[in-house]
Amino acid sequence: MTGADVFEACRPRLTAVAYGMLGDRGEAEDAVQDAWLRFAAAGTDAVRNAEAFLVTVTTRLAIDRLRSARARRETYVGPWLPEPIVRDAAQDDPADIVAEAEQLSLALLVALERLDPVERAVLLLRDVFDLEYEQIADVVAKAPANCRQLARRARAHVGEPARRRPVDAEEEARVLGAFIAAATGGDVDALIAVLAADANTYSDGGGVVTAARKPIYGAAKSARFLLGIQRKLAYTPEYMLVRVNGDPGIRTLGPDGVASVLALEIADGRVANVRIVNNPEKLTRVG
Repeated sequence: MTGADVFEACRPRLTAVAYGMLGDRGEAEDAVQDAWLRFAAAGTDAVRNAEAFLVTVTTRLAIDRLRSARARRETYVGPWLPEPIVRDAAQDDPADIVAEAEQLSLALLVALERLDPVERAVLLLRDVFDLEYEQIADVVAKAPANCRQLARRARAHVGEPARRRPVDAEEEARVLGAFIAAATGGDVDALIAVLAADANTYSDGGGVVTAARKPIYGAAKSARFLLGIQRKLAYTPEYMLVRVNGDPGIRTLGPDGVASVLALEIADGRVANVRIVNNPEKLTRVG
């Protein structure tokens, strides 16, 4: 097996790690490509454990990139949401290189923004990618005991653990159907009923397109906001069911292509939160 073959076998895991760190697929792929260049320069035959080497290099590159990205996000217009990973809802077994990244929900990635880059790396590698603390210690150049402490501190900030809670498929289909029927039918009371009382709506336009500059809190305000978006459209949108980072979602098509992507966080039989990405810069990969 050549070095290139080894790298390609590791690419899905590397892409998922970098995306989990950065929340930006383009930045993640650049970090993975830089890791490949360092792997090739080191001499693939000289690397004892290729996957460990590549995960280490990718994570460290992502930590450096995240520090730069944080400065840009401080001046971001409105709520910041990650670039979504979207696939057709009918596609049961994604074969794309970012398939592993689907376990990283938008909710999780937003929560991870509260952590410093090293804490974020430790929590991801431990709670999402199941690395042992001894392995993580090599990645972030800290003692295993320090990594355990960092993970505990990170969980205290973002909740426990960093995994999606499973939702029954029938319940998910029922809630999604009720949400779509209420939203497309303009029924504000029905939409409020399908939203959790404390449901929030986050809209990311990035200052490029019109979007709410602040989160919309509560079911009633969220329902009115979502229906208000519909009424203001100058065209009749086309809706398609998709998976957004593994969660149920909706892709909205307008005259110029993809207009927005909605991710629905479902819990306890209702929509707990709605996240809308309509910044066109984050939709270039959503076909």
